[in-house]
Amino acid sequence: MVNRLNQAAIGSLPGTIMRPDYDRAHLTPGIVHLGIGAFHRAHQAAYTDAVLAQDPGWGIVAASLRSPETRDALEPQDGLYTLSIRSQEGEALRVVGSVMRVVVATEGYEKLLAVLSDPRVRIVSLTVTEKGYCHDPATGELNENHPDIIKDLSDPAQPRTAPGLIVEAIRRRRSAGIAPFAVMSCDNLPSNGHTVKRVFSRYAELVDRDLGAFFKNEVACPSTMVDRIVPATTDEDRERIARSLGVKDEWPVITEPFTQWVIEDHFPQGRPAWETAGAEFVADVAPFENMKLRLLNGSHSTLAYLGYLAGYETVSDTMADPAFERLVRELMEQEVSPTLHMPSGTDLSAYRRALVERFKNPALRHRTWQIAMDGSQKLPQRLLGTIRDRLSQGGSIDRLALGVAAWMRYVTGIDETGAPIEVRDPMAQRLRSVADAVGRNPPELARQFLQITEIFGRDLPDDPAFVQPVTRALSSLYADGAKATVENLVSRFS
Repeated sequence: MVNRLNQAAIGSLPGTIMRPDYDRAHLTPGIVHLGIGAFHRAHQAAYTDAVLAQDPGWGIVAASLRSPETRDALEPQDGLYTLSIRSQEGEALRVVGSVMRVVVATEGYEKLLAVLSDPRVRIVSLTVTEKGYCHDPATGELNENHPDIIKDLSDPAQPRTAPGLIVEAIRRRRSAGIAPFAVMSCDNLPSNGHTVKRVFSRYAELVDRDLGAFFKNEVACPSTMVDRIVPATTDEDRERIARSLGVKDEWPVITEPFTQWVIEDHFPQGRPAWETAGAEFVADVAPFENMKLRLLNGSHSTLAYLGYLAGYETVSDTMADPAFERLVRELMEQEVSPTLHMPSGTDLSAYRRALVERFKNPALRHRTWQIAMDGSQKLPQRLLGTIRDRLSQGGSIDRLALGVAAWMRYVTGIDETGAPIEVRDPMAQRLRSVADAVGRNPPELARQFLQITEIFGRDLPDDPAFVQPVTRALSSLYADGAKATVENLVSRFS
């Protein structure tokens, strides 16, 4: 097969394939997205694609901040790609056309800054992962000692980081008399809009006091909650989708039927009518964000570390083990849900049941190793906030503590068989150095890891109600292994 998915091939696709219902030639850029990865293409870009027939002024110019891989795959395809929605019932394919083009930042930051300064751009969205904000996860403040921040501040007109790029674009727009765009984070940060406002305003203040005040007072940073499981695409996926399309798609995205987007409605320069595609606009995103971060992401991370250590490749493989499924159900119901304060009418029981079914979906090959990435940045949001609330309530944290201990065991870089683990984490080298120095001494390993204040702050390491169950769980993981530890824990609560 030599043909490639592109604009010319749209008309020849089989009738079962959904495709854009608008003329892409009429699109103009209204959104710049930083960090175009699989999640953005399965979520925000898909929502936008669904509303462009109403208003073509919201096309997306996407930016890759590191690798040209996505640009190189999508450019020959005129920005088109296939969204594969997979469930136990089968697969539905949809060609998405909302991405007009992809800019690679490392090939010319000035080109990206020019795009960000375009008066037609009214929203800049981000999926750069937690570490892309150059902040301290434990405090939510700008990490002013971050080497990339130090470098950007030495020459603010030539930035490389997300905070630096956005602040410099806002400065240029302000100088030209162009209204600031809204900055919309779609990453798993606590109160992501407020965190972005705080971190970016501080960066702007370090560049120029007046610019900092302008960013703080004039730039809208709406909070969001995003939810959709998006596993990595495999060669097998590409081959299967090519057979269905009749043409090659080098960069399809695989996802689940479930999708959710809750957005604070604060866009001074306008926004797409995302609500017509199923997004929910609310005055306060925080309850929904906590629900998702703590129930979905916290459970996901717990499953990832324990499942990987137990030898399970995917989340669905892990959930096929009755002990792991029970652990997750009880974690969500007994320890996480009591910390949530949801608006009346929210059915937490239904949400938990839906999560269990999503985790069990065998059509999604979501690898435990993939979810385990960047744990030092994710732990504070996904597990430690819940733990602090549970401790303040005087409640049990045995299951939450096991998730933390499993992370500690995982980041040592050696699995239960003695084989190396490829730990992808910005602190990987530091964590491995601690583990190598301590060796197989779980209490000392826990003590050393808990001294990393960037992750655990200063409160948790001094609280025996936290330290003791984490140390006990880590000792069990070393003595008995992940599978037996999970089985023993759930049987203890029988």
